[in-house]
Amino acid sequence: MPIALMTYDPQPSVVLDADGLAQTANRALTALLAGKPLSHVSTLLPNNLRELIRACLQQGRAIEQVEAQCNEQIWLWTLIPDPDSQCVVARAREASTELLAGREAARARRLYRLITENTTDLISRHTPDGRFLDASPASWTLLGYWPETLRGTLAQRLFHAHDLAQVVRQARDALALDGYHTMTYRIRHQAGHYLWFETASRAIRETYTGAVVEVVSVSRDITARIQAEENKRRLADVVEANPDPVLFIDPAGGVSYLNPAARRILGLLPEQGMPELSAFLPAQALAILESSGWSSAEQQGLWSSETRLLPVNGEPSVPVSLLLLAHRSTAGERFFSLVARDMRERELREAQQRHHQDEMAHTARLITLGELASGIAHEINQPLAAVVNYANASQRYLQTLGTNPEAVERVAQGLERINLHANHAAEVIKRLRSFLRKGRRNLQALDVSEVVRQAVSLCAWEARERNVTIEQQLPDTLAPVYADRVLLEQVLLNLLRNAIDANTEQHPGQPSRITLQAQALAGVLHISVQDQGPGVSAGQLEQLFTPFYTSKVDGLGLGLSMSRSIIEGFGGELEARPRPEGLLMCCSLPLMGSLKPTRE
Repeated sequence: MPIALMTYDPQPSVVLDADGLAQTANRALTALLAGKPLSHVSTLLPNNLRELIRACLQQGRAIEQVEAQCNEQIWLWTLIPDPDSQCVVARAREASTELLAGREAARARRLYRLITENTTDLISRHTPDGRFLDASPASWTLLGYWPETLRGTLAQRLFHAHDLAQVVRQARDALALDGYHTMTYRIRHQAGHYLWFETASRAIRETYTGAVVEVVSVSRDITARIQAEENKRRLADVVEANPDPVLFIDPAGGVSYLNPAARRILGLLPEQGMPELSAFLPAQALAILESSGWSSAEQQGLWSSETRLLPVNGEPSVPVSLLLLAHRSTAGERFFSLVARDMRERELREAQQRHHQDEMAHTARLITLGELASGIAHEINQPLAAVVNYANASQRYLQTLGTNPEAVERVAQGLERINLHANHAAEVIKRLRSFLRKGRRNLQALDVSEVVRQAVSLCAWEARERNVTIEQQLPDTLAPVYADRVLLEQVLLNLLRNAIDANTEQHPGQPSRITLQAQALAGVLHISVQDQGPGVSAGQLEQLFTPFYTSKVDGLGLGLSMSRSIIEGFGGELEARPRPEGLLMCCSLPLMGSLKPTRE
């Protein structure tokens, strides 16, 4: 081992045996240890020292640039094998500044590449004549071209023909003179449509001659901004051409703008300046505007009122509907516009309507009375029929009191149900009149399972008498719906009684079945009644919900029509679906979680 050479080596060096133990160190390493024992050199050596020594000796070659860190210093070690003595000379070089600078440079390059590859702006390099040298990946997002496709392509080939000559000339002159240029132009997307671009370009010059050798550009899509500016210009044109008066005003009473329609209705000559609000608004309108108008517009964005404008030229006052709109500028400042709609035509129509009011009132009362009478006659028939059935049955049971021990209980049940149906009939009349007059209904959250069971119980006697079984398929829990209980119950009763009639017609004197189902799907509750009747033809299906259409001898044809109106009033649908056996009536109601609030 050339110990002498190692002694004069300016780099810290140490001789290590095959197990990585330090045997001897040169002066540079001893000075670095600063009086510490030689074994302390292990803190400066790589962590995987034994593996490195084994590989170095086995392969008979030096291993260079092995990094080790001690405190804040980074050392690069070179391991040189001596196969004869089975030792290794380890030489160190302190490289903290060099490595940290290299890492920082690599980090900066990665960051630059990351920014370039992920920025939404298109960063590109060009030859002085405009040919693409390179482009960032944003070229695909903005233009539909991958960077590889653009390389070698003249950027001018993508410019709009109307912009080409002027844009290229201005860019060339500005870059040659100032080295920097910003331009706005249209560029063609790969799909064929044009986008508005704003491009900032900087010239890269040759160091000695100053000639432009390359151009670096940053481009962004400003189509939305250009369209917004165009929309503002068009909006200004619309305001100018608007037949309704439009004014820009402020809470102090000043007017800063009047469109031509406003000048005409106020009787202003072209040479006259802007009047104050008090010049054409009545004092009462100004007081309301001051007390509530400005604050309402501030809070809600708009305020409306009706008043009369007083033309400044002495012409008769003009009835108008005022709409005060509050706007906010980009800087956050409030400004206001006042739109006045001319209501002279409405006043004329109202006068004509008042002229015919008495005559129309008499006709309306007759129509309402006819609707009410027809509805009561039809809807009251169901509970009255049940009352008659229960009364007849009770009379038969009374005749068997001496022989039938259950007769008293049956009569009591019959009287109880007669009372129930009679009360129900009264409630139906009350609700029906309210419905026909389009008054407020008693809307509430309903458990449909309970309403369905109540409807079934009300027609259970009639079903048993006709040998019809009503099979209920109801889930244990159903989300509530928002509806009127009596009206919904009346719809279900109507559907069930129609099904009973259909079954009786198809299976006279024989057992038959009606299936009543309820299930919730996608925010909607579906209630269906399936009968085993004769069904309906295609022609009958089209007229099924038409008022006064019926296939029954004693029917009025209002039940299904009114039922559909009731369900639609709850925001739902009622429809008929033919089946191979019978007819399926499906009632769909929105569940409360998905129901949008409506005004009665």
